[in-house]
Amino acid sequence: MSGSAKSAKSAKSAKSAKSAKSAKPAKSADSATAGARSATTRRAVVLFTSDLRVHDHPPLRAALAGADEVVPLFVRDPAVDGAGFAAPNRRAFLADCLGALDAGLRERGGRLVLRAGETVAEVCAVAREADAAEVHVAAGCSGFAQRREERLRRALTADGRRLHVHDAVVTAVPPGRITPQNSGHFAVFTPYFRRWRQEGLRDPLPAPRAVRVPESVRSAAIEPRAAVGAVSPELAAGGEDVARRLLAAWLRRGVGEYDARHDDMPGDATSRLSPHLHFGTLSPVEAVRRALAKGGPGAEAFARQVCWRDFNHQLLAARPAVSAADYRTRHDRWRTGASAEADAEAWRQGRTGYPVVDAAMRQLRTEGWMHNRGRLLTASFLTKTLYLDWRVGARHFLELLVDGDIANNQLNWQWVAGTGTDSRPNRVLNPLLQAKRYDPDGSYVRRWVPELAGVAGAAVHEPWKLPARERAGCGDYPEPIVELAEGLARFRQARGLG
Repeated sequence: MSGSAKSAKSAKSAKSAKSAKSAKPAKSADSATAGARSATTRRAVVLFTSDLRVHDHPPLRAALAGADEVVPLFVRDPAVDGAGFAAPNRRAFLADCLGALDAGLRERGGRLVLRAGETVAEVCAVAREADAAEVHVAAGCSGFAQRREERLRRALTADGRRLHVHDAVVTAVPPGRITPQNSGHFAVFTPYFRRWRQEGLRDPLPAPRAVRVPESVRSAAIEPRAAVGAVSPELAAGGEDVARRLLAAWLRRGVGEYDARHDDMPGDATSRLSPHLHFGTLSPVEAVRRALAKGGPGAEAFARQVCWRDFNHQLLAARPAVSAADYRTRHDRWRTGASAEADAEAWRQGRTGYPVVDAAMRQLRTEGWMHNRGRLLTASFLTKTLYLDWRVGARHFLELLVDGDIANNQLNWQWVAGTGTDSRPNRVLNPLLQAKRYDPDGSYVRRWVPELAGVAGAAVHEPWKLPARERAGCGDYPEPIVELAEGLARFRQARGLG
């Protein structure tokens, strides 16, 4: 049952009522009126985390149903920054999202309250300032979120307040809602998808018409995007208004071809909604519902991708340690040392000598985003062809990806590396075959690797085969850092495959 179904009405404060009745004559009429209002006004706090929107927001709607005034609260926790998750691209996108959330609340008569500090301490402080009886929050999946929720519950209970945790806010289907027999989570996607598809999604909630916020609760200023340095030059804009326009446009023009074209690298036929799902400026429930209402293979393929996201979240919720440890160890002895680090740096910089790999890595650096097919083939190249630890790649992606989160980033890397849930853990994606299939005329490569912009057609994927004069026109574009056959043999030997 979702937390929105669990919300309870707050009782009026007897202590406040007594104070209002016994107000001293020396106090001004305004003070007496304020005291009486405090005695009769029910208040609640809504803690926003990865759900930065006003549409389809169960915690906000539940709080408004049980209170006269609410405090929409976001806390900038230094623990998140200290863990390395406040990368510049996500900080810039977050600034957009917080600004848009504040604007959306102000349109309804409210505002966003921003605090900085340890989350539990700040939530409790705000609840005391507002004299709020309840706090509402969306359920999280990571170990950090689970520990935060438990600490918050204990602290609020000790303060005489209640915590309501709401499911199906960050994911379409909450972790643990559907499970196989004899296990607390699914480890294979296909049966999970069948059950997920049969699961009835809740109805999306409209945005509230009015939000009343206590005037007395102070707020820090929202950091503007312009104040964030080292941002990718073509990073997309964030915010709920942007997300809703993007979804509407994609449902009109893109979803119909999604099944056939989602791997088309130059066509860029994906939804580009992943950053908005990560920050919660778009509800996954609403996105799936609206896509499926359109019908067709494209809508089904999109729902499957959202389900894959839910699949990873339920894995992380059940096994938080997989954020850093193998889900299924293959006893790898990954390469280390100077040669390995040189290869890793060439991969990071997009200078491996394999154009489609380098194009994807340069797209990541420029946009803070990468095409999904690019993510698969660059991850396979690092872990299988170069035989480098998946954590090296996951860490670099988290430094740049605007949609980078623990569940999807770490577990997708593990899937490609063969330490996750892939039923074919030793599959290797050949970058040349991938390029010829998903970028057949080389348009994607020419877009992102300017040294090769003058090479026509599919020849761009193998510049080492160009005639000497044409190869000289490719500037300092490097030769391949490893032969594919050599990399494959090394990987197979390391995995004991003969």
